[in-house]
Amino acid sequence: MQARKLAVLLVCLSGAAAAQDLMRSVEMPAHRALIAQRGTVPLTPFETDGCSGGLSTSWRWVADTFPQIGDLHEANPPWEECCVIHDRAYHNAGAALLPEDSYDARLSADQTLRACVKDHGDTHAEDYAQRYDMTPDQVRNVHALTADAMYGAVRFGGGPCSGLPWRWGFGYPGCSVFGDRTPARE
Repeated sequence: MQARKLAVLLVCLSGAAAAQDLMRSVEMPAHRALIAQRGTVPLTPFETDGCSGGLSTSWRWVADTFPQIGDLHEANPPWEECCVIHDRAYHNAGAALLPEDSYDARLSADQTLRACVKDHGDTHAEDYAQRYDMTPDQVRNVHALTADAMYGAVRFGGGPCSGLPWRWGFGYPGCSVFGDRTPARE
C-alpha cells in the first residue's frame, strides 16, 4: 500500500514538473524578446494601478457607491500593498538580464504575491473575523482562495510581450515574439 501511495505522489510531482517545463518553453520566446530590447529602450517611471485587472478599481467603485460597504471593507483591497510590490517586480522585469532569469523572476514575483495575500489573511484573521462576523479560519480560507485566484490570473495574463498594461516588463515598450514588425524602408 505504501508503494502505491509513493507511486501516486511521484506521478503527481512529475506531472507538476512537466507542466512547469511546458509553461517555461511556451513563455521563453517572449522573455527572449523582452530581454533583447531592454538595453535599447529606456525604462518608464514606475506607476501602479494597485491590484490589476480591475480588482482595485472595482473595489473602490463598490466602496464609493455603497458607503456602508466602504466603511466595513475599506476603500482599497486590504492586500493592495502586495499588488504594488508585485507591480514593482513586473515593471522592470525583475531586473533580469537573461531570458531564463526573467522567467524565474516572474514566477518568483507571482509566488510572492500569492504568499503575501495569504500572509495578510493570517496576520489579520482575528481582526477581520470580528469585523466581518466570520471565524478566523474563514478569513484565512477566503484569503487563501483569493491568493490562489490572483496567482492563476497573473500566471495566465501577465506574460511578457502580451500588449497588456499589466504584463511582465510593462515599464518597457511593448515587444513582440515575432521580432521587429516595422516595415523595411526601400
